[in-house]
Amino acid sequence: MKLFYFFSVLIVSTHSLFSQSNWTGNTSPTYTELIDHLKKLDKTHKELSMFNMGPSDYGLPIYLFVINGAKDSTRTFSKALAGTTILINNAIHPGEPDGINACLIWLDQWIAQGKPLESKNGDKLPVIAFIPAYNVGGMMNRSSTSRANQNGPEEYGFRGSTRNFDLNRDFIKMDSKNAFTFAKIFHSLDPDVFIDNHVSNGADYQYTLTYIASMKERMSPQMNELTYGKCIPYLTANVKEKGWDLFPYVELKGETPAQGIHSFNDLPRYAMGYASLFHSISFTVETHMLKPFAQRVQATLAFLEGIISFTMKNALEIEAKRSASKLWARNLRQYAFNYQLTEKADSISFKGYEHSFPLHPITGLKELSYDRTLSYERMIPWFKTYVPKNSVAVPEYYVVGGQEQEVIDRLEANHVFFETLITQSIDTLHVFSVKSYKSPSQPYEGHFKLAQIEVGESEQKIDLKPGDILIPSKQDAALFIHASLQPIAEDSYLTWNFFDSYLQQKEYFSNYVFKDQIAEILANDAQLNEEYQLRKATDEKFRNSEWDQLYFIYSRSPYFEQTFMRLPIYQKF
Repeated sequence: MKLFYFFSVLIVSTHSLFSQSNWTGNTSPTYTELIDHLKKLDKTHKELSMFNMGPSDYGLPIYLFVINGAKDSTRTFSKALAGTTILINNAIHPGEPDGINACLIWLDQWIAQGKPLESKNGDKLPVIAFIPAYNVGGMMNRSSTSRANQNGPEEYGFRGSTRNFDLNRDFIKMDSKNAFTFAKIFHSLDPDVFIDNHVSNGADYQYTLTYIASMKERMSPQMNELTYGKCIPYLTANVKEKGWDLFPYVELKGETPAQGIHSFNDLPRYAMGYASLFHSISFTVETHMLKPFAQRVQATLAFLEGIISFTMKNALEIEAKRSASKLWARNLRQYAFNYQLTEKADSISFKGYEHSFPLHPITGLKELSYDRTLSYERMIPWFKTYVPKNSVAVPEYYVVGGQEQEVIDRLEANHVFFETLITQSIDTLHVFSVKSYKSPSQPYEGHFKLAQIEVGESEQKIDLKPGDILIPSKQDAALFIHASLQPIAEDSYLTWNFFDSYLQQKEYFSNYVFKDQIAEILANDAQLNEEYQLRKATDEKFRNSEWDQLYFIYSRSPYFEQTFMRLPIYQKF
């Protein structure tokens, strides 16, 4: 027995060393290699489980791998919902596979340590779940050339999905099957902590490991204090002990770090911005593209170890503050949005490289160049204060027309509670009417996304029909509801073109017939007549255009369609 036991340990240890040799070098597994390896671990260890969570646009599944679950899916997800849970997302940009390797190394180390479920201090291991490969289509599109500025690995996937979406712009509009599967994963776990692993583009500097934290102004007071007051200081010290400097993401204010950096606006379109709507502690890990792949993987691993350690030590406080944050969102009276970066500058100590602008030998033009032999550490400007451009009173509930099934599907996928009307009724509701907007000349992520939207508001009697839905604002998904249904919010469904059909007029008039009616219309509407006469007297173009004059009167008359530019979203206060 002793000999057999020694032989078994030798096999396990050899397997572990072999696995780590694959994960610590300059290679990253293919989708098939990754999933096959994790399936073997699932079969070998009762503490590990692999779940097929749903389809991707590519056709292959998106999996979820869970450590410290509860043997079967029902109990695993019940345990995640009841306790403290970390969700890690990998390969949303498969050309940035650092998180894949880091998770595999963490698994190997945890197994080699005997799969401990608590620390020496008695802190319990949370449920740890990771998505091995979110962008499956991008994982299948492998090469060694699509990341022109990146130092390894030898091969990697492509940023775009199989439908050429950047899936890290898709979390509120949900154009992809991937996004619906992600919502299923996210709400099945309700993670207390969410990590999205990436590799940066941009300037050159000394740091390997940078992070994006959720915008503090958009967070609840409880999550703001927990993230910025406690979690980030802990992570900074923890990874420092492992030999890494942790620094905020280097989002440049100008062309170089010397001009300053600014905090990232994590809109709901992004994975971490989406997660923060549901009060998860949310981080994007950004390792530096020019550092060797193996070094970036180790830095990502250090961050993951740090966040796991923080979560274990602070589980009860995290859960309590998330609960308080949900209550805060339920009871919001004003919803602020469209945050703008201010010119208020703090400062931060930065480890960079001196730069210059020599002439390029081929182009003959000045080029930005960083000199790694001339490193420095100095204070640079740090712009990290945002203020909301808009703020609105929160209604008691929203109403969405039942014909808007695409919107309703997305609300359902995100566990938004609503009631469906079963009878016809009339109610006085707060109505949105679009006055003007700008549409770009080129699409962005599959949409001609609307901007500079001006919306008028009024109280009108609305005929409600069976199938229309009533969405109370006092619910856990409140921030998601406001972000998607407030028309001029940054990532609202209006901006993402869900309601474009309401922005087109359907009925017009024939000049030769309608001009015989304008005398009666003006006689019955003194204010319209006054506005018409003033416009004609002061606007030469208007005075000389029959169409402009007739349309001016028509658009303000009872003949004009009342639903033109009126959105199928209403509010009740």
